[in-house]
Amino acid sequence: MDKDNTKKLGHVVHIDEGKIRGHLDEMVRGTVEQTLNDLLDAEADRLCNAPKYSRSPDRVDSRAGHYERKLLTKA
Repeated sequence: MDKDNTKKLGHVVHIDEGKIRGHLDEMVRGTVEQTLNDLLDAEADRLCNAPKYSRSPDRVDSRAGHYERKLLTKA
């Protein structure tokens, strides 16, 4: 390959750092959000002495409701 062909091929791949950064931000935020929701579920299981939807004689409380929380801060 001569020099001219190498220069032409050099512009075939374009990396948009803004899009990459935005995608990574979404991935990190989603992972942190899922981790926090899992921790909240585990804490509720521990406080009730049973996982959700299960019956247990040791259960001391009931779970009145549940919703996933959204993380609103930037990573």
